[in-house]
Order: sequence, then C-alpha cells, then structure tokens
Amino acid sequence: MPTRVNRQTVDLSAYPDLLVLYLGMRVNRLYGLRTFLSFGKKIRESVADKPDGLLLHESVYYSIFPMNMGMRQYWRDLPSLLAYARSEPHRQWWLGFLQDSGGTGFWHETYSIRGGMEAVYDDVPKPLGFGRFAGIQRARGPMFGSAARLGRSEGGIPAVSETDLYGS
Repeated sequence: MPTRVNRQTVDLSAYPDLLVLYLGMRVNRLYGLRTFLSFGKKIRESVADKPDGLLLHESVYYSIFPMNMGMRQYWRDLPSLLAYARSEPHRQWWLGFLQDSGGTGFWHETYSIRGGMEAVYDDVPKPLGFGRFAGIQRARGPMFGSAARLGRSEGGIPAVSETDLYGS
C-alpha cells in the first residue's frame, strides 16, 4: 500500500551569507595515489580542528575510475572561508599543490546563497562540472582568486597570489 512521502525542508534565513563548496581530488597518475591519500589525512585533521565558520564537512564519493573523491562543505560566510584558506597549514598545502600536483588533479565549485558561483580546476585533464558546459579559461588576472570569481570585493587577496605562484 503506497504511503505519502515525508517531505521536509530547512529554513536558511539564519545563514544569509551561506556558501556551499564542493571539492574534489582525482588521481591522474599511479604515483598520485600517495598524494591523494596524504591530502585526505591532512584534510580530516584540519576539519577536526573545527575552523571558525565551517558549519559542516561531509565526504563525497564521485567515481572509482578515475579515482575521484571529495567533500562538501558549508561555510557561514566568505570571510570565514577565506580566513581558513589563508591560514597555516592550508596555505602551504595549497601553494605546494599548485607548484606540483603530485600526479593528481584538484577542483572546487562554490555556490553562494547571496548569488554567484565560481569554480577552479587544477590539473583536471577533462572538463567537469561547470567546465563541461560553460567552457574553460585560464585562472589568471581577475579570474585567479575565488572571491574575485564570485564578484566579491570583501575577499581581498587570494590565499596564494599569482606572484607567489608565478613570480612578478
């Protein structure tokens, strides 16, 4: 006998600046498995410290081949997320990864309740997510940092600047 579906919803009015962040890391080369596993441990330890503004962290499985795992994070607001991204050890992990991806690829997509979405794909060989329909372009100049891609002025400089990565 069919029963009615128990529909539920949420009231997000207490989170006027909520950001939802999907992140993923994929293994591009066999030696990337070591990089992949080491970042997983670092991330678990980092979120266990409960960074200010992180409301929820969830692991997400994307695919087995290629190995692509990730997470979904809910942040109170952009300044909290950016403060975390600029903090140590996160900033050093990110700079190290951008200098050598260690046989992996990384991507994230950000969705803001205030409007705006942005994404970055680093060493991801085939477009995915927004890149599959919106096209890919270089993440340089005004497209380098996530706050700028979201169209937010309160973002300031990225956790890793173009100068840090490419020099002057």
